[in-house]
Amino acid sequence: MSEKHEPVIPLPGTAGLDLLADCANCFGLCCVALPFAASADFAVNKDAGKPCRNLQSDFRCGIHGRLRQQGFKGCTVYDCFGAGQKVSQVTYDGQDWRQHPETAQQMFEVFPVMRQLQELLWYLAQALSLAAASPVHQDLAQALERTELLTRGTPEALTELDVAGLRGEVNVLLLRTSELVRAGAKRQKKDRRGADLIGAKLKGADLRGANLRGAYLIGADLRGADLRLADLIGADFRDADLRGADLTESIFLTQFQLNAAKGDGETGLPPGLTRPSHW
Repeated sequence: MSEKHEPVIPLPGTAGLDLLADCANCFGLCCVALPFAASADFAVNKDAGKPCRNLQSDFRCGIHGRLRQQGFKGCTVYDCFGAGQKVSQVTYDGQDWRQHPETAQQMFEVFPVMRQLQELLWYLAQALSLAAASPVHQDLAQALERTELLTRGTPEALTELDVAGLRGEVNVLLLRTSELVRAGAKRQKKDRRGADLIGAKLKGADLRGANLRGAYLIGADLRGADLRLADLIGADFRDADLRGADLTESIFLTQFQLNAAKGDGETGLPPGLTRPSHW
């Protein structure tokens, strides 16, 4: 589903976790398992469990190089954190849903669960790479080990997993990590957690160390803004203008968020993320 990006600088601590999407080893799960509605992001409606009309017999996208032009912008934004190939090659040991249709429904239910687990692994691995979070590194490492073990469970175990409960436990550690990291900012920043900043004029803003968890930054002008040490977990960057912004030391930023935004060659990115080809 995703577009190709420039070579990635691996996120420290992710060795062996396989947190980058590898569509060549996936059975097109995001193109089948997930629903989408006709909108600015998708040209047509599609129900969950129904293959996208552009999915080919080899599980490749027939319009991969023209997704945006054909009205499938949403496909270029999506990122599964490696869940697709893990379900395809690990959970189901390479048995695809076309040749083994009896696995299809269950596989499509497992995929979104795996995606959430892989996302948690991304956050935990990033937290472990941050020196300022050393007071909680042991707890983070234990949470990462436990979560990674869960990703290797049976399909039945994965579908029965209390993902919300796990997210809540991990979030306690991520919040503590955020506090420790943002304490390194020069001065205390206003808490903008969950703030409505849709279309906000923040060009050149000093947001260093800001708490922007879950903030709505849709269409916001963040050109040249300083977002170092800012907590960006869950922030909605759809169509936000990040040209020239400095996100080099921001925390909990994902490829998914970057793909949804606008940027340029001057946008500073943290390790582990790549500059989207449509920028």
